[in-house]
Amino acid sequence: VSHAIENEKEVHKTIKIYNVDRAVCGRIAGVIAKRYGDTGFAGQINITFTGSAGQSFACFLTPGMNIRLIGEANDYVGKGMAGGELVVTPVENPGFCPEDATIVGNTCLYGATGGQIFVRGKAGERFA
Repeated sequence: VSHAIENEKEVHKTIKIYNVDRAVCGRIAGVIAKRYGDTGFAGQINITFTGSAGQSFACFLTPGMNIRLIGEANDYVGKGMAGGELVVTPVENPGFCPEDATIVGNTCLYGATGGQIFVRGKAGERFA
């Protein structure tokens, strides 16, 4: 990922995530913002996470970051999001109707100013 940021290239990664993993993507977004500002990054960071994400998943996303979670997430999903794209979907054949189940927690998109989010399921209280 660091090579793609430094050289404004495209990268694709798939990573397992656990509910103790908090503020995932914050460091990546910080490195991009420090180097390119909030709109100058011409690369593409595509990361798919599988599992259950902890608090503040995909926080502070910037343009050029495309983050996907196959599973579910805790509170503050997309906190401070300034750009990019965030997709949260349940696992395939979850055994329940995704549109009737909560898949992201409370206070999602707190302080967000840009980007797009797509969630297949319900959100907790104080969404956006």
